[in-house]
Amino acid sequence: MIMYSLMMLTAAVVAYATTWGARFLAKKMRLFGPIRSRDMHSVPISRLGGLGLCAGFAVALVVASNSFFVKDIFRGNTAPWGILAGVLVIVAVGLADDLLDIRWWIKLIGQALAATVVAVWGVRMTVIPFIPEPIHIESEAARIVITALLIVTTMNAVNFIDGLDGLAAGVAAIGGVAFFLTAYWVHRNAVLLDRSDLAALLMAILVGCCIGFLPHNWFPARIFMGDSGAMLLGLVMASAGIVSTGQISSGLYDRVNGIPTIIPILLPFAVLSLPLLDLGLAVVRRTARGQSPWSADRGHLHHKLIELGHSHRTAVVMMYVWTAILAFGGLAFAIFPWQLVLTADIAAALVMAVVTAWPYFARRGSRTRQ
Repeated sequence: MIMYSLMMLTAAVVAYATTWGARFLAKKMRLFGPIRSRDMHSVPISRLGGLGLCAGFAVALVVASNSFFVKDIFRGNTAPWGILAGVLVIVAVGLADDLLDIRWWIKLIGQALAATVVAVWGVRMTVIPFIPEPIHIESEAARIVITALLIVTTMNAVNFIDGLDGLAAGVAAIGGVAFFLTAYWVHRNAVLLDRSDLAALLMAILVGCCIGFLPHNWFPARIFMGDSGAMLLGLVMASAGIVSTGQISSGLYDRVNGIPTIIPILLPFAVLSLPLLDLGLAVVRRTARGQSPWSADRGHLHHKLIELGHSHRTAVVMMYVWTAILAFGGLAFAIFPWQLVLTADIAAALVMAVVTAWPYFARRGSRTRQ
């Protein structure tokens, strides 16, 4: 835990410092994107925050490769460097979009390229969790294609939810903590000679990057992470999920007193369930209008929360709490009796649903009294 915490701290310090540098660079060179109809801010703000996240991730990964305990992850393993290569590609694509507003299909090609880099030189989906037995993917081509599709989907899900100050970074940090604790708990309780784990390291670094970036991005934001930062978070989270999924057949993720768990693949989707739901609704909504699925609008979940009557900050906190319920509620299934966890999760969700809809009920009650 100490080494993971140090890597998290390293990523946080570097991300915080380099985001300052990105803010200075943007101000010096006037690198501000135009205010779009869907944006929630009214003054020009730089979208170069992805540079800080990228620097934090890259530096922490290099430091980890030379640090006690976690350096064992890199011994004879090119996966971390393949993931870093994918990160560098997607940050370059995202910066091009943030600065030049490239066409959606060009960005999609860039996403596919970054995901393929990870799939070829980083990590690959080798097992599909399924009860009672996992399905093994034998074809290398199928592994690459499935991996790339998962990464592209996750990148777009995170990118779609990045619409309010502090939202994407906070959601990723909360989900990353739950994911890290899952991977760490599993490996600490397993009979292994080497308990270091790439998924745990990736999540520790990702959480650190988000923590370092958030002070600059919290409402009112001084800088945005842009597409470069949002897609970076999605790529790293998807890669960590794929790493853990490949460990299912080893028995590491089997529950001691219960059914075999599929936490490695379900937890990333639980963490990203709100972004994925938002992505799915956006595709359906835009397609029904005859628009491109990638065209922009103000119909995202965070926009709906503000339309309900929540303030900017409150809407972000609402999304944080929902993410925590889904992420830590999913994590709890791997540790506690499922009956207890299910009851607690349902109760928490019901309470949160009432809190979320409270402004609507308040307005309706006010009209009824009048």
